[in-house]
Amino acid sequence: MHHENLRVAVVLGGNRRGRTGPAVSAWFLDLIAARPDLVVDTLNVGEPEGDGHGTRVEAFAETIAAADAFVVVTPEYNHGYPGPLKSAIDSARKEWFAKPVAFVSYGGMSGGLRAVEQLRSVFNELHVTSVRTSVSLHNAQEMFVADPPTGQELRGAEIAVAQMLDQLVWWALSLREARRRRPYPG
Repeated sequence: MHHENLRVAVVLGGNRRGRTGPAVSAWFLDLIAARPDLVVDTLNVGEPEGDGHGTRVEAFAETIAAADAFVVVTPEYNHGYPGPLKSAIDSARKEWFAKPVAFVSYGGMSGGLRAVEQLRSVFNELHVTSVRTSVSLHNAQEMFVADPPTGQELRGAEIAVAQMLDQLVWWALSLREARRRRPYPG
């Protein structure tokens, strides 16, 4: 199906000071960059910058408004997702409406799945459709940092990313067409 490029905003919720977050983010950004059908904007919201007000928040909302779809890359801390990620999400409202989101999560045994479950309810409140297929990286610290990943080890995760992005593209095209035909009643 021919379509003009879809714009995907990738929201990186992890801390840049650690080693795991940047390694996971770089891995995912390489995979999504290889998709010729997608234009990618990256929003790094892992830590609060300054007082959290002003141009940074405005730029965030503008990038969300311009996007057709979103991917949130998040760690899990204490059975939840990071506070700065919540602040960033809350800094936009209508800009999110009637668009799809997909999730890449990482953590210990749970692979960040509890963070994703919580984010699904937050995005539900913002009229965002969440893609069912998500990618969770279990014991990501060992996987990415202690032992640089081998192709074999990550093959399953790469297949999952491809499936997830295919579903995200389907929703993004469908919802973009719907928004163009009639305003969303949000």
